[in-house]
Amino acid sequence: MSTISARIDRRGFLKGLSAGLLVALCADATWTQESGRGFGGHELPNDISAWIHIAADGRVTVFTGKVEVGQNIRTSLAQLVAEELRLPFDRITMIMGDTDLVPWDMGTFGSRSTPTMGPQLRTMAAATRQMLLEQAASVWKIDAASLTATDGKISDGKRSIGYGELTRGKKLVKVVSAQEALTPATDWKIAGTPVRKVGGRDFVTGKHKFPSDISRPGVLHGALLRPGGFNATLVSMDSSAAEAMPGVKVLRDGDFIGVVAADDFAAKRAVASIHAKWNVPSQQGNEGLFEYLKNTPDPEERSGPGHKTGSVEQAMSAAEVKLDDPYTVQYIAHAPLEPRAAVAEWENGKLTVWTGTQRPFGVQEELMQYFKLPAEQVRVIQPDMGSGYGGKHSGEAALEAARLAKAAGKPVKLVWTREEEFTWAYLRPAGLIEIRAGARRDGTLVAWEHHNYNSGPSAIETPYEVPNQLIQYHPAKSPLRQGSYRALAATANNFARESHMDAMAHAVGMDSLEFRLKNLKNERLRAVLQAAAEKFGWKDAKSTAERGFGIACGTDKGGYISSCAEVEIDSSKTIHVRRVVTAWESGAAVNPDGLRNQQMGAIVQALGGALFEHIVFGDGKIRNPLFSQYRLPRFSDTPKIDIVLLDRKDLPSAGAGEIGLIALAPSVGNAIFAATGIRVRNMPLAPGVKVPGIAESPFRS
Repeated sequence: MSTISARIDRRGFLKGLSAGLLVALCADATWTQESGRGFGGHELPNDISAWIHIAADGRVTVFTGKVEVGQNIRTSLAQLVAEELRLPFDRITMIMGDTDLVPWDMGTFGSRSTPTMGPQLRTMAAATRQMLLEQAASVWKIDAASLTATDGKISDGKRSIGYGELTRGKKLVKVVSAQEALTPATDWKIAGTPVRKVGGRDFVTGKHKFPSDISRPGVLHGALLRPGGFNATLVSMDSSAAEAMPGVKVLRDGDFIGVVAADDFAAKRAVASIHAKWNVPSQQGNEGLFEYLKNTPDPEERSGPGHKTGSVEQAMSAAEVKLDDPYTVQYIAHAPLEPRAAVAEWENGKLTVWTGTQRPFGVQEELMQYFKLPAEQVRVIQPDMGSGYGGKHSGEAALEAARLAKAAGKPVKLVWTREEEFTWAYLRPAGLIEIRAGARRDGTLVAWEHHNYNSGPSAIETPYEVPNQLIQYHPAKSPLRQGSYRALAATANNFARESHMDAMAHAVGMDSLEFRLKNLKNERLRAVLQAAAEKFGWKDAKSTAERGFGIACGTDKGGYISSCAEVEIDSSKTIHVRRVVTAWESGAAVNPDGLRNQQMGAIVQALGGALFEHIVFGDGKIRNPLFSQYRLPRFSDTPKIDIVLLDRKDLPSAGAGEIGLIALAPSVGNAIFAATGIRVRNMPLAPGVKVPGIAESPFRS
């Protein structure tokens, strides 16, 4: 047993490109990730260069730290660049998520790629176009204002010159201002159109290489001995059987115990042969979870954000209709199609890791800190990966593969099993939400109090007009590792709020849509509510004991959404979601087909959290860490889906990767109530098995 104690950098890459135009942009933008466990702020460096390169043949290479995780951002960002450069779309190549080649970026999360990276790349492209115009004007000795850029060429009406011809033999580096005139969405020719996914054929034919497909010459396969439970300590270990296996090398550093072998099967077989005893302390489980979250604040995280207007107490005392109810959401897993995977290689003291991550520079920083290396000696490359859903911000597999590779002296590939992914990755936070509201008999809201324990503050504030409000997020000391999940806590907060709004509507005797519109001034939210209701046929939807209709809406991260759901409840109390109509508005649509695909995927994913998904745990262990035990949506669960896209070309493009999840669960829950008169206030709405600590649903999945 051992104890652990061909390269190209950015300069070489650009040197290899030789002739061309290089454009640099200095920007002041900063942003932070709002999550169950944040990563803190980090300024975008103002010395980053080489966002756009135009080669001698006229092809354009665009560099961005954003990554493609299935949301089709590679296509839509390229559309924006092509639009501003007046260049055919197929001449754009995007280089994404390679820390040696692209500008620093905090990561791909929070629906920020379109509203932050989109304008940045558009600005650079517009500045590049202007420089090309000026360069051609200088060659022809005429006024640049008389020239036009189109189809990758500069023309004066009589003659033209290609972008590549202008840049041949030159490399122009120039810092440009962020103040550039951008093409209005109403004038878009490439952006705003349903361009097909870049590389789509490779994905459907299996040609694309995901992180788990990457290999290197002489690569070994790694596997780790995992603890017997959370917070476990190793008591004893016998690895003699593994060490006796041909080609197997056992590596140990304290409680970090792994093996490397010639193939994955041999590595996993060797780990399975290691006999280890662990001390696992008694820990919180599902039983009593929500009482625990409410009564166990996190001392390392302060409460917030908070919002208070007027006096809720006085308004509640005068309210004619009052409701005070708790809502709960369970921990759920991201369950990405591709588990965590990494290939690590050391060469001449430099570490290169190919891995699936939403934060290549964040993983680079983790590796730098652990191995005490400067940035230039750590490279992280993110091949387009098999989804993340907010679950791949951290670099566990990258660090583990790098430790094994350093000890083995050869490249090592490490792919987590599905059980490892369920157990050792972080989860979407569970949460308790308590809402108290009061209204006049005519349906006017007068008081709203909303407390979220643990699941997070995202979209916690109500969009409705209420004069007296008290809204507070209370962080708790989570018994399980938790972090970002697609839509963050907006799903939980919106589920509770829209369920409570529906309950208030019934309490005052008003139609659910009418009650919302009465208390809503936000015109964008009103528009999606009315659009969804019209498409759904809300005014003619009359619920029965077997069939219910529900509506819900929400807003988050600059987007607006409303969903109407039709559910069928059969004689065995099984819920079937038969139809969903969703209206969605996120400003100007960069790729309408891409947005519709995003929304359809979000609806299917949201069905899981709404109806089935929940982590069962106790005594430091996950009890359902396999797909055979963890219920996900199936083809048979998928309802008829209608998408109404409100394309607001008069508004900036907002992100659309997350908001699609937030209205599904409350619309389904409200439909269940409309059919049965039973208000289910926990997610999942139909868990299928009894989860201790939650009022058991009367329905089965």
